[in-house]
Parts: sequence; structure tokens; C-alpha cells
Amino acid sequence: MRIVVALGGNALARRGEPMTADHLRTNVRGACQALAGLAREHEVVITHGNGPQVGLLALQNLAYQDVAAYPLDILGAETQGMIGYVIQQELSNALVGEREVAAIVTTTEVDESDPAFERPTKLIGPTYSAQDAAEAAAEYRWTIAKDGGAFRRVVPSPHPLRIMQAPLVSTLLDNGTLVVCVGGGGVPVRTDSKGRQIGMQAVVDKDAASAALTADLGADMLIMLTDGDFVSENWGTPEQRDILTASPEGLSTMKFAEGSMQPKVEAAVRVAEAGGRALIGPLDRLDDLLARKVGTEIRSDVEGGVVFVGK
Repeated sequence: MRIVVALGGNALARRGEPMTADHLRTNVRGACQALAGLAREHEVVITHGNGPQVGLLALQNLAYQDVAAYPLDILGAETQGMIGYVIQQELSNALVGEREVAAIVTTTEVDESDPAFERPTKLIGPTYSAQDAAEAAAEYRWTIAKDGGAFRRVVPSPHPLRIMQAPLVSTLLDNGTLVVCVGGGGVPVRTDSKGRQIGMQAVVDKDAASAALTADLGADMLIMLTDGDFVSENWGTPEQRDILTASPEGLSTMKFAEGSMQPKVEAAVRVAEAGGRALIGPLDRLDDLLARKVGTEIRSDVEGGVVFVGK
């Protein structure tokens, strides 16, 4: 099967953990060891987030004031190279050289008139206290939003139209190469009237871009790996119900957390409506997720629309 695997932020940086290179490598190594079995048997593309890392680069960037700060599109490309290199190396090590692995920098086409540019929602960078967030917003002219009990910077997150290098990725897969790409959703670009790509100041949602890549590649499945066991209705309340299987129609009346689960559900719905399957579940129980002992599957042919755990 041709499978796109989207690594959630927990696979790269755990909440509250210092964003050091050693921690990044340790977390990626564990993720790649979990993925090795799947990668041996299938055509696998690995995508990944970059929110904490691109925010950290932006802060480091601001600390050196002798030159103008680099824009978000270039910082996004930097994180693709940095994280892609570590995933490529650790997956190659986990496979002991059985498969070739290639990490490539990809761009994602967006519409410059996308309303997301007027309403930033994508969380990036470290968390702040209310006072530190207010000071950062004033000093750097950032938009700040609440993230749990803390605050983080938010930037525009436009809808991905297509992954520009999808034909190259498909060629690599056809030739037996595993691919790491669409890091952080890919570098957002627009295409001008002359066909030239121009970088945009935004961060595309990784799950939405992974769904676009799934469609562009004609992949059979999108797997979004996170730290939760299921997608849940009324999460965190006494009325919480964990979802085992659902159709796009079954999910249409449900609301999920905008900054975390909602993008994953929307990405899964896009894949299911195109005739594919999407799984959302925990990285540390990947085998159980594939065996349908944990996690949520979204596909078009679910009788009754939604099947809850224990029902």
C-alpha cells in the first residue's frame, strides 16, 4: 500500500521539554523505530510538524539584530531541512539500510486571498505566561492566542491547494525510496501570473497538507499519529465519547478543538471523501492502531455514521 504518515508534534518535542537537538533526535529515534515495520512493507511517505521549531528559529532570528529577520517561508524551509535530516537518518538506522530514505524540501501552493491571512490561528513557538506574551506581542507585533493554560504566537494557516513536488515524491516511491517531505505543511507559496512561485508569510497546517499530498499521490491511507488514543466527542467533559469509526457525514455535526483535533478530523474527512482511509491514533501503539484495537478510523462506508468505543 501507499501510505502517508503524519508525525504529530509529540513525536518531535514533548510539551514542556527543552527544544534541544538531543531531545529532537531522541524523540525522532523512538518514532522511527515504531515506524520501521510499516516502512519495510509499504510505500511510505513521512510528513511532520514544525510549530515549536519554526517558532524557536524565529526567536533566535530576532536575537541577532545586525540583519533583518528572515521571513517565515525561509524559516519553514530551514525546519524542513533540519527535521527532515534527523528523520531520514534515524529511519535509515532503524531499517539498518534495508530501504533508501530521501528527505526533500517541498512547497505547498496556497491562495493569497485565503481568509486565513486575516485570521491567524496556527500556534508556533514556545509557550508564554500572560505577561511575557503581552510583552512579546508589543515588541514584535505578534498575534497571541491561548494554548491550554499558557499563551503562544499564532500565524496565518491558509488552506493547501496542492503539493508542488508531488510528482517527484511519486517517482521516488515508484523506485522503492521512502520519502520524508511536507515538513511543517511545506513552505507556503503562491503562483503569480508568469508561473513563478513566491513565498508567503504563513505556516500551512501539517495534517491538511498531508491530506493534500495523499490526494496528489493517490495514496491508499493517511495515518495521523498523535498522543491521544481516540478522537473524542465532547473531549474533556463528563459526556466524552471516544470514536472508533466514523464517516464524513457522521462527523459533520460534531465540533472539535480548533487548534489541535479539528485540523486532523478535517484532513481525515478530505481523504475519506476521496475514497481513501484515514487513521488517527497514538504513535506508541501503532501496531494496535493498524489492527484497529485503538484509534479512530474515518472512511466513507460506515453504517450509522459513527461507531463509538464500547458500543
